[in-house]
Amino acid sequence: MNDKKVLITGITGFVGSHLAEYILNHHPGVMVTGIVRWRSPKDHIESILDRINLRYCDLRDYPSVRTILAEYQPDVIFHLAAQSYVDFSFVVPIDTLETNIVGTCHLLEATKQLKQSNGYDPVIHVCSSSEVYGQVKEDEVPIREENPLRPASPYAVSKVGEDMLAFQYWISWKIKTIRTRMFTHTGPRRGEVFVVSNFAKQIAAIESGLAEPVIQVGNLESVRTFSDVRDAVRAYWLLVNKCQPGEVYNIGGCETMTIGEMLDKLLALSTFKDIKIEVDPARLRPSDVTLQIPCVDKFVHATGWKPEIKFDQTLSDTLDYWRGFYRKRL
Repeated sequence: MNDKKVLITGITGFVGSHLAEYILNHHPGVMVTGIVRWRSPKDHIESILDRINLRYCDLRDYPSVRTILAEYQPDVIFHLAAQSYVDFSFVVPIDTLETNIVGTCHLLEATKQLKQSNGYDPVIHVCSSSEVYGQVKEDEVPIREENPLRPASPYAVSKVGEDMLAFQYWISWKIKTIRTRMFTHTGPRRGEVFVVSNFAKQIAAIESGLAEPVIQVGNLESVRTFSDVRDAVRAYWLLVNKCQPGEVYNIGGCETMTIGEMLDKLLALSTFKDIKIEVDPARLRPSDVTLQIPCVDKFVHATGWKPEIKFDQTLSDTLDYWRGFYRKRL
């Protein structure tokens, strides 16, 4: 798919920045454009600013979305932008729903209008989430795409809305949406509010002498299947090239453990060996999702994808990222 035009919503974020890097490094003939708001931090894409195009747009503002699509007409849209912090969605449920559902609807509706007026017909990857499955039963793992949706947070509800809108625009208007339900993925540049990155940042602060040797934690018994963001973006590229419009695909790693076991792995990488663990009640959610083990057979069959980066490497790279963060400040 060289000599094609790609648009990434959320390009300044964790996954969006890694996806832009992957495309530039492995498919140099592809033109990459990202939409940003005026206040979007560009730290994650600083090293590639001279190789990408950035356009101002807010997904909650329909005219700006339609203008971008009409002028640029990308062949592929990776729709990654979202209010993605589960805990924050309990505090700002309306903002979460508006950003994620209404923003997605604007993107799909603008595409539909342009298709009807001039035949514009891109492939659109709509990034849903494994959170849509909610709290599954033990006999439902590994989780398949047909599993019931039981969203346990406003964020999860918003992702159900995105997911179903993408499906509806396919069956109603043949807008070529492909949905993913990505399971837990992490790595360097992950926001500090997310569990692996949060623990790594706390450890790095302790190693730097900037914090007491205590890790604040929430529920350590939740089970997650982890993958590396660099494997995730490679999967997304395969998705838009090999998968079928109208379909939904689970994507996830193959290393499953509790949050506590993940923390033990991180602590084993630390240069500081006497770190205590304390439960912070504020980190416990009103309702939680504690069992996430995916079945990715459908996606693997369609693409041949498999994870290549070991989770131990992901943890090491994430910890080094936060060590570098504190070195710059000392």
